[in-house]
This record gives sequence, C-alpha cells and structure tokens, in this order.
Amino acid sequence: MTRLVAAVFIFVSTLFAQDPSLLQHFDYDQKAPLDIRETGVEQRGDVAIHDISYASPKGGRVPAYIVVPKGKGPFAAVIWGHWYQDGSEFLNRKEFLEEAIALAPSGVVSLLADSPIARPGYGAVREPLDEIQIDHRVQQILDVRRGADLLLARSDVDPKRLAYVGHSYNAVTGAFVAGIDKRFKTFVLMAGNLSDEVDMRSKNFQEFRQKVGAEKFDAFVAKYSWLDQGKYVAHAAPASVFLQYATKEDFLTPERAREYYAVVSEPKSLKFYDAPHALNAEARQERVAFLAKELAFKAPDAAAIARVPDLAQPPATQK
Repeated sequence: MTRLVAAVFIFVSTLFAQDPSLLQHFDYDQKAPLDIRETGVEQRGDVAIHDISYASPKGGRVPAYIVVPKGKGPFAAVIWGHWYQDGSEFLNRKEFLEEAIALAPSGVVSLLADSPIARPGYGAVREPLDEIQIDHRVQQILDVRRGADLLLARSDVDPKRLAYVGHSYNAVTGAFVAGIDKRFKTFVLMAGNLSDEVDMRSKNFQEFRQKVGAEKFDAFVAKYSWLDQGKYVAHAAPASVFLQYATKEDFLTPERAREYYAVVSEPKSLKFYDAPHALNAEARQERVAFLAKELAFKAPDAAAIARVPDLAQPPATQK
C-alpha cells in the first residue's frame, strides 16, 4: 500500500499547463537500446510466458514477464503495475500474472515488471523524508515508459490499443504516466492516492507534518512540488481512466476516493467494492470487462477469469 509518508507533495494544477518543464523531469533516451535478455519461456497451452529483463533508463535492469498469445496479432497490450503491500508474497511482477494469462487467448500481450522495491539491491527508505523515495518514484515511471517502448516495438502489438493497470503504489505510477505519455489509450488505477492536495487536507497528514517538523516538511514539499500525481492525472485525456477502490480502508476511504475522482480528467469512471485494499473478484471481473471494451478485444472466458486466485490481504502491522 502507498505509505502515508510517501505522498507529501503539494498540488498546483495550473502549473502543468503553464510550465512544460514539469515533463522534463521524466525525459529519457527513447533511442537507447532496450537490451532485452531472455532467461526462459514457460508454455501454458497456447500462451507463452517469457522471463526477460530490459535496461532501465535510470540504470540497472528491470526483471519482467511478457505474456504472449498464439498468433501474429495485431494484439492489444497491457502493462501491469503491482502493489507495494508489506507482507504480501505478490509484492512483485506475479501479482497480475494469472490475470494476464487468462486474457492472452483473447488477443492480449502483457508486460509485468518488478518495481524497484522487488529488485536485488533495493535501497529501503530510511526515514519519512528520505530522498531515495524520489529516485524510486521517478525510476518506476521511466521504467513503465520504457516498457511501453518495448511493447510498441513488437510487430504483433497494435500501437493504438495500449493500456496500463496499476494497484496501490503503481496506481500512483499510472496517474503520472497518464499525463506524461500519450501513447496509452486507457488506464485502470486501483486503490491509489491520486491527489496530494486532497491528502494534505486530512488530519492524518497534518499530524504527520507536525511529527516530522513543519519547517522540514514544508521545505521537502517545496523542493519536490513537481512530483505530485494530481498534476498529471488531471491531464490524462484523451485516455479513459477507470478508478477502483475498496470500502474497507482506513485512509483511502470512499469519501477521499470521490475527491480524487474529481481531479481526474474525463472520460472517467469510479467503482467501489466491498473489500480491503487487495480488492476482490468482482473488481477483477469489471476490470477485465472494461479493458475488453476499451481495447476492443473479445471477452475472455468467464470461467478462466473466475479461476484467477484472489489476492490475499496481509494482516495490518502495528507501528
């Protein structure tokens, strides 16, 4: 789950239109070699799961799966971003793997990558305002954009049918990408905080500000005022955005989710589920139906979607 301490940036929506330099923070060399390396392939019927890695614009390598259906395409394509839930065995590229496999026979290529937190050598955040979290955030955004380069370089992928699905921390990643990268047709953002202006008004954040020291907190916010997802998801159009939220949350309440929804550009939709942060089978079914409609692929076998295991919600830890 996106931690409270990770979202401490002020929202100033007008700057996006007035200051194109915002986008310069996410520039990278799109002509650099992808340097794709494959270590193995698993075959599940007519679906191939390629275990690969590719070069990150920020250095190092991005471990990933590419799930590919049988045939020549052109296929729709989806990039999936996993959650950052402490205690989950799926805090990695495996969170959406079974879902991606179930979609493949309908003509969908999927890319599922490990975010920095799931890679060897990950540098953990040591304190609430540790600047390493800024590096991680920017790297993940760039790695997703590089993932789009990888998919769109494939001859079997339709460049007009690219989607992004992200959960929690990586829902926030998708909010950034939605405003930065216009190659995506649609986004599904699951249980993520999408506006720091909304968050900063909360009692939780005001208490956090006092705890770490108001002067220190405000200086951090000012330095990284450009790194606020609300500035970007407000400009997702013409891409469509589907927001999925749980009702059994302490921080990401339905009331707060509705405030996020107001920030997101049209076209958009919002749905709540009687579930914890992990969401549930109903959310998965509606997510798949949304993707099928937006990316114009045939509805997958309902039984195959029903067989996808539910994501377990780890018990809350006391801090």
